[in-house]
Amino acid sequence: MENKFKYYKLNGNYIFSLHEYGELNRIDEEEIRDYGGYIYYLNKLPVAESRGSFSLSHPSLLHISEEGLELLTLQGEMSDFSGPSWILDKIEDRKVKSINSNYPNWMEEVNIRKKDGWKVNILALGDVGSTLAIGLRLMGGEDISEIGIYDRNINRLNRWEYELNQVREAFADTPPPPVKSIGEDDLFNCHMFVFCASKGIPPLDSKTSDVRMAQYEANSSIISQYAKMARDRRFKGIFAVVSDPVDLLSKVALLESNKNDLGDYDYRGLLPEQVIGYGLGVMNSRACFYAEKSPDTLSYLEEGRVFGPHGDGLIVANSIVDYDQELSDYLTEKTINANKEIREFGYKPFIAPALSSGALSILATIRGDWFYGSTYMGRVYMGARCRLLESGLELEQLDLPEELAEKIKMTYDRLAMII
Repeated sequence: MENKFKYYKLNGNYIFSLHEYGELNRIDEEEIRDYGGYIYYLNKLPVAESRGSFSLSHPSLLHISEEGLELLTLQGEMSDFSGPSWILDKIEDRKVKSINSNYPNWMEEVNIRKKDGWKVNILALGDVGSTLAIGLRLMGGEDISEIGIYDRNINRLNRWEYELNQVREAFADTPPPPVKSIGEDDLFNCHMFVFCASKGIPPLDSKTSDVRMAQYEANSSIISQYAKMARDRRFKGIFAVVSDPVDLLSKVALLESNKNDLGDYDYRGLLPEQVIGYGLGVMNSRACFYAEKSPDTLSYLEEGRVFGPHGDGLIVANSIVDYDQELSDYLTEKTINANKEIREFGYKPFIAPALSSGALSILATIRGDWFYGSTYMGRVYMGARCRLLESGLELEQLDLPEELAEKIKMTYDRLAMII
C-alpha cells in the first residue's frame, strides 16, 4: 500500500498521519524527518473497540482498521514498508506513539509523560495486597518513589505502615521506597493505582469449580466504585487490576469509568490501555514450576508462552519454536489446577499470585521490561506478553502455529461473550 503521509505540528510535537486534520498546523516532511525524539501517528479507529494509544512497533499497525487477536500475530515483514526510511527507523526504535483521534480527549495523549520514580498506591491490605506491598518494598527501591497504602480497617492500615517501614536491608546503597498511609481521596494521586480489594472468596472446603469466577459479581461492584472515582479525578496513570477475575474486572473498570452521570457512554474516562490486568504472571510461573519436572517440557523455560485469562481458558504453549500440542495441553492442565493443589493443603493460594502476577510484574511494567498482562484487544482484555514503553504499550507479535492460534481465538471469543 502506498503511504501518502501528511505532517503536522501540535504544541511543539511532531505528528504524521494518512488522514487530514484541518485543525492542525501542516508542515513539510523535511521539518520532522531529522527530529531525534518521539513522534506521533494519528489513526481513526472505532471508539470502545480499540485503544486510545499504543507503541507503533510494526509498520502493519499503520493500516489497521480494527483491533483484535491480529495484534498478537506478525503481519508481514518490516521490509515490506514502502514509506520513508526515516519513519521505519523510528518504528524500529519504538519512537512512534499511535493515537486514536476518535477519542474525545485524544490531544492530551500527544505528550510523552516520562516518570522518574513512580508513586504506587495500593487499595486493600488483605493477603494479596499486603504480600504485594512487601514485594514492592523489598525490590522497588530504584524504581518506586513512594508506596501509598489504603485500607478501610484503620488498625490494619497502621499495622502495615509500621511493619513495612521496618523492613530494610542494613547498609544498602539504595533505600527502599517509603510506605505511607493515605486516605481514600488520595488513591489516584499516583502513577499507578493497584486494585487488590476482594470479597466473596469461597472457603477452602468449597466445591466451586472456578474460584475466580465465583468472585466476579462481588468484585465487580467494588471495582465499579473506584473506576468512577478514577474518572472523577481525571486519572492519567495505570489502573492495575490484581483481584480476580482480572480479565473481566479490567473490562468492568473500563466500561464503568466511561459512563457519565446519566449512565451513558461518553468515553471521557479511563482509556483502554490505562487498565492492565495482572493475573497471568503467576500462570507463567506455575507453568515453569511444572515444566522443570520433566526434560520433555524444559524448553518452556526459554521458548514457552502463556495466553488468555487467569483461570479457565488459559493456554500454555510449550514452545513457540517447536510447538507440541500434547505437551502444551499437559502444562495447561497442570497450571490451571495448581491453585487447587494449594487449597488441598489447607491454604489459600495468594503468595505466588501476589508476587509473580503482582509485585514482579508491576516492577517490570515500571522498568519497561516484558511482562505478562491482560490488555485491551478489540472487545476483550486478553493476557499475553507485553511491555510499557514511553511510546505506549507494545504487544509481542509472533508467528503462531495454526493449532495454537485457534485455541487462543476460542478463549478470546469466550471472554467476549461474558462481558
